[in-house]
Amino acid sequence: MLVTDIDPAPDALFDVPPGARRPMARIVLLTGPSGSGKTALTRRLGLPVVPLDDFYRDVDFPGMPMRYGIVDWDDPRSWDGEAAMAALLELCRTGRAEIPVYDIPTSRRTGAVVLETGGAHVVLAEGIFAAELVAACRAEGILADALCLVRPRLMTFWFRFLRDVAESRKPLGTLLRRGWGLLRDEPRLVRRWVSAGCRKVTPAQAERDVRALAE
Repeated sequence: MLVTDIDPAPDALFDVPPGARRPMARIVLLTGPSGSGKTALTRRLGLPVVPLDDFYRDVDFPGMPMRYGIVDWDDPRSWDGEAAMAALLELCRTGRAEIPVYDIPTSRRTGAVVLETGGAHVVLAEGIFAAELVAACRAEGILADALCLVRPRLMTFWFRFLRDVAESRKPLGTLLRRGWGLLRDEPRLVRRWVSAGCRKVTPAQAERDVRALAE
């Protein structure tokens, strides 16, 4: 039946009746220092995952922030938050969304994939910039939880270094300089993410909480 007597809100994207925007899924935002175990946690949980790092901008995008003699990939300005939020909204409302594929060694997007929820009512969105989306996800009614993983700083430093070397992410000297800087910055970063609305939890507690939501 064609509905013709609906007066949509002025800022509506589509002419749909009230209630039709109820999300098919909600988002658990998962942040924490690089190397804190975010990716390992998402693998254990087995839920649909949006890797927010894939929304990094290309290395030659105009106005990229600089640090340690290279682009500062820990600065939110190196990342396309608007595109990430648009993808999360589409995924929650339609059950599928196109996600870019980003190659970290070359610092460029190399393609895209279509992610589907597969009927799951909880989707993970993980990355160091996840806290940047807490307010927007809450306003859109798609936020299930926002978590910040924490564990001992030296452990995080070591696992981050091993991962980055194994994946040949950057030259060894760059990895050491960046790793040492992140080790010093970690308490400040965690405070910022918590102030943005994330809960500080251990990986084990995060796993228990997300499994409870998924059930």
